[in-house]
Amino acid sequence: MSNWYQDSTPLERRTFWASFGGWALDALAVQMFSLAIPALIAAFGITKAQAGLLGSITLFFGAFGGWLGGALGDRFGRVNALQITVATFALATFACAFVTDYNQLLVLKAIQGLGFGAEWACGAVLMAEIIRPDHRGRALGAVQSAWAVGWGAAVLLSAVVFTYLPKDIAWRVLFAAGLVPALLILYIRRGIVEPPRAVKAADTPFLATISGIFKPEVLRSTLIGGLFGIGAHGGYAALTTFLPTYLREVRQLSVLGSSGYLAVIIVAFFCGCVASGVLSDRIGRRANVALFASACIATVLVYIFAPLSNAQMLVLGFPLGFFSAGIPASMAALFSELYPAGVRGTGVGFCYNFGRVVSAAFPFLVGYLSEHIGLGPAIGIDAAFAYSLVLLAVLMLPETRGKVFEQPAEAALRA
Repeated sequence: MSNWYQDSTPLERRTFWASFGGWALDALAVQMFSLAIPALIAAFGITKAQAGLLGSITLFFGAFGGWLGGALGDRFGRVNALQITVATFALATFACAFVTDYNQLLVLKAIQGLGFGAEWACGAVLMAEIIRPDHRGRALGAVQSAWAVGWGAAVLLSAVVFTYLPKDIAWRVLFAAGLVPALLILYIRRGIVEPPRAVKAADTPFLATISGIFKPEVLRSTLIGGLFGIGAHGGYAALTTFLPTYLREVRQLSVLGSSGYLAVIIVAFFCGCVASGVLSDRIGRRANVALFASACIATVLVYIFAPLSNAQMLVLGFPLGFFSAGIPASMAALFSELYPAGVRGTGVGFCYNFGRVVSAAFPFLVGYLSEHIGLGPAIGIDAAFAYSLVLLAVLMLPETRGKVFEQPAEAALRA
């Protein structure tokens, strides 16, 4: 990782930290929810299925947010779109601290989904167009690792507030901290330059930009990329939405105890993102994804179904987090290389986030199935099926490693 960063230009480094920071703060806002599920169930008297619906609606609206966010970046510029999306998810998360009933929370989680889906699309394409081709996989893998940083911050914050505050107040304090990401906007405004584009999308109607990914020349990439997104997000959502609840209610771990298990997975997730980025540049996008997807399926099944002790689960948590990281860490580079200028942001946003439309059902299904077969088996079956879809999709995609983008965007490297 350090070699590509040392070789980077000042613009590449500033853009990296803007994208990294946006994704980390995005993760902080989103992961707060999974950690607050037990408190929300108690506060509003809802079922696990209803709690899962809160996660599902965030993913569902995140899909549309990613598609629209990518199109906004194509039409009005990556930097402008990035600022808007960060503000959206930060304000929505903050407002969740003041809800008085379940329906209000449902609406705000939908708005949060629009913001966090769009933020990834804007930040990923911005970084993909600025970084040089031979560093693209490693740089975007490192950006994806920011999710682990935000996730870890959410776990630490959750452990503190739920340890020292009453549950009915703690979850509100947790969501109120979601306003912090808005400060990133100041850094973006001062330090990031909009990359020149080969296609002046400002001359293209917005609806034409959105629908451009369904033209015959790119339709195959859009369909297969959407299937990839379903598997990637479905597996992650099935696993992480209810994992804290599984550790506390099924494995009978305390808040601090479950935080220790999550810490192992989170550190492993960070390492997996970086490793996947390196491998993606060395062995190619397809081989890298196939490797991590296969390992994910095997590890999830062992983690959930094997008769493991708590100590053994702690050890296995590292490969679980490591392998689950490799798939999302490869998506930004792969998807950005599938599309030409003019629809690149739209295509990346759609492929990455379309999976959320279908994967939005996975947390709900886990919650529903848990009432019939138990929470552990519900998580394991859903996650393994989802990661199998990733393996199928990547076998149908072309190899894109080292693709050179249009010259105006490449010229930004020398700024």
